[in-house]
Amino acid sequence: MISSEGAVQQLIESNEQVLVLHFTATWSEPCKTVAASLGVLTQKYPGLTVHQVDTEKVSKFSETNNIDSVPTCLFYLQKELKETVAGLNVPRVAKTVDKLITDCGSIAPAEALIEDLNSRLKRLTQMAKCVAFIKGSPQAPRCKFTRALMELFSTLEVEFSYFDILSDNDVREGLKTFGEWPTYPQVWLDGELCGGLDIIKEMHENGELVTTLPVKQSLNTRLKNLISSHKVMLFMKGDPTEPRCGFSKTTVGILAEYNVDYKTFDILTDNEVRQGLKEYSEWPTYPQLYVDGELLGGLDIIREMHESGDLSDSLK
Repeated sequence: MISSEGAVQQLIESNEQVLVLHFTATWSEPCKTVAASLGVLTQKYPGLTVHQVDTEKVSKFSETNNIDSVPTCLFYLQKELKETVAGLNVPRVAKTVDKLITDCGSIAPAEALIEDLNSRLKRLTQMAKCVAFIKGSPQAPRCKFTRALMELFSTLEVEFSYFDILSDNDVREGLKTFGEWPTYPQVWLDGELCGGLDIIKEMHENGELVTTLPVKQSLNTRLKNLISSHKVMLFMKGDPTEPRCGFSKTTVGILAEYNVDYKTFDILTDNEVRQGLKEYSEWPTYPQLYVDGELLGGLDIIREMHESGDLSDSLK
């Protein structure tokens, strides 16, 4: 894993074809999924270069390139940054690589993938609680059946990940056998095939769907649940063992003096929470400390209460 600013720059400047820099963290499960997918792509395209970068060790480069969450992938073609993909979006990663390989025009696909296709399909069907294998994307469906499914999911506010089977013929053909289901779209729940559009419609009509598929929470509901998930809740950059800004580090140090049981949320891992909490709490900066579901304040207030002796009473 790359862990220095100089090594990152050297990789960019020395690569003449397609380079992917995968900014990751050892604690992130989505990073592992993206890394596995990139591994498959390097087997498919022998000339493709992929390197994992320890995001926390190259903070200056991360800030310059607006990398504030993991996983994030930067895609370079002949030293020029062409695309940035943030979050767990395996289909977009694969599609971006395919496009750059085509644009490069000098890398031929390998004759066969080393990874067993069934292992890959199993991983894809389990990449989220609910996975839809569709033609196109939710925003741009490429068949009427996919469009109908996406409209139904939108109405019910279903929370799901998706894979565009038109972007990968191996997946498109292999999943038919793997799931013993010959058509698309396909909906998978907890790694098991739920069915196609007709089954989903039938489940909706008899009332089963709303109790079976995961439903999105409104952002305010999610934030309220996070804030109330522990008596003392700290929203910070990084975690107590590895704070990722000086303000978070100082706050953790203060709390350590009180031997208080508290829970943290790393706002760098979720941009929706990071931005939404600013408006929800009307507090524009981090860290933010909550006690019994109520905002206590940021570092300045915490430090002031610590110095005055008031913090101990609040934490009790």
